Amino acid sequence: MSLVVLYLVSAVVFLVVDAIGLTVLLKPLFERNLGDMLLDDVKLAPAAVFYLFYVAALTWLVTWPMLNDAPLWRIALNAAIFGAAAYGTYEFTNLATLRNWTWQMVATDVTWGTLLTAGSATAGVLAARAIG
Repeated sequence: MSLVVLYLVSAVVFLVVDAIGLTVLLKPLFERNLGDMLLDDVKLAPAAVFYLFYVAALTWLVTWPMLNDAPLWRIALNAAIFGAAAYGTYEFTNLATLRNWTWQMVATDVTWGTLLTAGSATAGVLAARAIG
């Protein structure tokens, strides 16, 4: 039961907070730099695949193994490293290969992904521990 709670709470927090961040923080930055390269409407199927897999990998590799005995700071730190690696892979690859990618986009999105991953992982652990 705690694995299900861990995954679901982490996923919900990740999705809700990311939807806000994408709208308020990242969309204006990406529109300014990428302009007409962006789609008018997000393709939901690929986005869903990413979100479901990303939170599953975060749960399996970071939060589930540490659920019962690790201090929250260590879980948040490991999740932050996981987030920085994942978001950094995307951002630095784009910076290396795409014409209009900027260092500001890299710094903003990697910071966002790092904090979002740490926060959603910590929220999932807190919920799973509270429910037992």
